[in-house]
Amino acid sequence: MSETFRRVLIVGTGLIGGSLCLSIKKECPQAILVGMDANESSLEEALKVRAIDEIGTDFVAEVLKADLLLLCTPVKQTLSFLKEVDKLSLMRPLVISDVGSTKGEIMGLAETLTNDQLSFIGGHPMAGSHKSGFIAADVDLFENAYYVLTPSSTVSAETVDRLQALLKGTRGKFVEMTAAEHDQITGVVSHLPHIIASALVKHNQVLVKQLPMTKKLAAGGFRDITRIASSDPAMWTDILLSNQEVLVAEMKDWQKQMADILNWLERADKQTIFDFFASAKNARDALPQRKSGAIPAFNDLFVQVPDHPGEIAKVTGILAGANVSLTNLKIIENREDIFGTLQLTFKNQQDVKIAFNLLTKDGGYTCYEK
Repeated sequence: MSETFRRVLIVGTGLIGGSLCLSIKKECPQAILVGMDANESSLEEALKVRAIDEIGTDFVAEVLKADLLLLCTPVKQTLSFLKEVDKLSLMRPLVISDVGSTKGEIMGLAETLTNDQLSFIGGHPMAGSHKSGFIAADVDLFENAYYVLTPSSTVSAETVDRLQALLKGTRGKFVEMTAAEHDQITGVVSHLPHIIASALVKHNQVLVKQLPMTKKLAAGGFRDITRIASSDPAMWTDILLSNQEVLVAEMKDWQKQMADILNWLERADKQTIFDFFASAKNARDALPQRKSGAIPAFNDLFVQVPDHPGEIAKVTGILAGANVSLTNLKIIENREDIFGTLQLTFKNQQDVKIAFNLLTKDGGYTCYEK
């Protein structure tokens, strides 16, 4: 462990901040971690499992004692904290990093900080979950996920290396890029898809009022492709507003593409429509398999089971016997005298592989991934 970071202040001990605490403690147990959060239960739980060593009550007092400040808060809150720290009379160097999903606003402010004791390294660990709070924190959350770093212009390579050393326990894949590059990429592959998924769900709700059967038919593939619409509304409001310029441009391009498709459809242009789907299929098929990207992959395993009493208990019993934990279980189909399908969701791809082997070899089930 670098001696630079003997005392670390983490503001925000929810899913991301709590998982970082667990990762740091695993790799650097000597570091003193101080947690602060508006949610007292998250702090108490983090202290109980020793993810943090102390609970901070005075932000300024804790900043003055810290070597590293990790802001695991929404972008707008992070901006406020940065402004507050910049005004303090620091007696020694302080490195600050964040976990914001957009980097433009944050890095823009970071470049204007006047306190010569501050070094800012923007950060974005590209991992997450539909769950929130410290109770959802997971030491393996960032494993093999991209961890983007956007150092400010005055930060030395040595300081970046020190931060990476402290965060080595995340087992993430560190990559450096500019704030503009980050926001452009995530705008297209993460932020816009969340908007589209939410819009599809809202569009579907209009039809549900007219034709109630729509809700039942949407429980299959439609529900799966719109899963990301279940994300935290407050967080996504913050993300959209902090990446406004990029998303306005991308949504205008998207509207143009939808207008083109509408035109092809109105003209019944069969060849152009076919080429559109063929091109999309080829591009989609060329994407890396089972890699962690801007939107965390869903670690699902589908198991065909006969509709017999006790089958679900048998499946979960096999997994429990090997200490493999489920994060979710859904019955996709359950009809009499034919096979139904269980959709099992796990924390990571490693658990998916273990479950696949257990259920196919020990249980004799047919399993597959999508």
